[in-house]
Amino acid sequence: MVKLSKRVLNISPSPTLSITARAKEMRRSGIDVISFGAGEPDFDTPLHIKEAAKEAIDLGFTKYCPSAGIYELRVAIASKLERENGIDYEPEEVVVTDGAKHALFNIMLSIVEKGDEVIIISPYWVTYPEQVRFAGGVPVFVETDEGRGFVPDVDDIRSAMTERTKALILCSPNNPTGTVLKRELLEEIGNLCYERGVLLISDECYEKIVYDGEKHVSVASISEKIKSITVTVNALSKTYSMTGWRVGYAAGPKELIDGIAKVNSQSISNVNSIAQKAAVKAIEGPQDFLQEWLEEFDRRRRYIVTELNTIPGVRCNMPKGAFYVFPNVKEFMERAGFSDDVRFCEFLLDEARVAVVPGSAFGAPGFVRLSYATSYENIEEGMRRLKELAGRVFGENV
Repeated sequence: MVKLSKRVLNISPSPTLSITARAKEMRRSGIDVISFGAGEPDFDTPLHIKEAAKEAIDLGFTKYCPSAGIYELRVAIASKLERENGIDYEPEEVVVTDGAKHALFNIMLSIVEKGDEVIIISPYWVTYPEQVRFAGGVPVFVETDEGRGFVPDVDDIRSAMTERTKALILCSPNNPTGTVLKRELLEEIGNLCYERGVLLISDECYEKIVYDGEKHVSVASISEKIKSITVTVNALSKTYSMTGWRVGYAAGPKELIDGIAKVNSQSISNVNSIAQKAAVKAIEGPQDFLQEWLEEFDRRRRYIVTELNTIPGVRCNMPKGAFYVFPNVKEFMERAGFSDDVRFCEFLLDEARVAVVPGSAFGAPGFVRLSYATSYENIEEGMRRLKELAGRVFGENV
């Protein structure tokens, strides 16, 4: 019998992937399930990006690459960051990774020593605390309030900092809440991290998906001193519907970027060569399709929030970014006889054939996350099923 390390035993599997896998298994068994689980656009990868991958294969671009990524892609990323985000990085300050999750993982392995603390704003993406723990660190959570739109308070962040604080993770637009942080707040947080010598990790994977006139601001663009303690993380997954292609990147202080590349060299060797060529075309090629996608996400967003707020025992803020809603379902749970939101989500799956992710996975018990990166028709049917179930639970016609 193989004895697993404590490192592995202490890791929790991703609940978003787990719930999606269970929904797919039920579908394979002939059960009609509407899944609001994993967050990946339902649009196909644009044709010009796929053609670039085919061309790379035909040209024989199928060999090992530099561990930091092909230079052509690092140049394209640096140019993109200057052009779109207002951050001046050299290609040598950019490293290509196997998706943004891999970039974040390698950052933790590169900076965290046993017992170091990493501040995480809650609700948070499920993977952040697991990566911190894997690296031997201690996640420290700063709570936010639904009533304030899940916007963090700088004083709460300051209170959470100790002499052991190594880094702070920000995600804006946020997964799971859809919160978009304003420039003024980002500047306050950035200055605080600079004063305390804390690395600011800025997860910007949903930068292009913002609504209602909101503007995404890259925190590293605010000032040179904030840039000096910031690592900007992004991926092509959400913007270009390339989740399975696994191309992400980090840009920041060169010593950190070199450290991430070193971890790459002894783990994955390099990101898939063909996907890297396609990524160059994605960044440098036509971007006009993004507006059409955004308009469709916005249509779904408005519909799903309106419908959720008509369900007894549910209330839902209107997200300003990303493609998730994060409704409060505490009253629905209580009326249905559940105190555990994991059990409640199993109840929704079993009784309504609707898959959602429990809020406890994101540090917010009593909430659930639904991704509206699925068809409008799926959303309509999913809402109908949830209303019908709520009607049975509450004894009302909904």
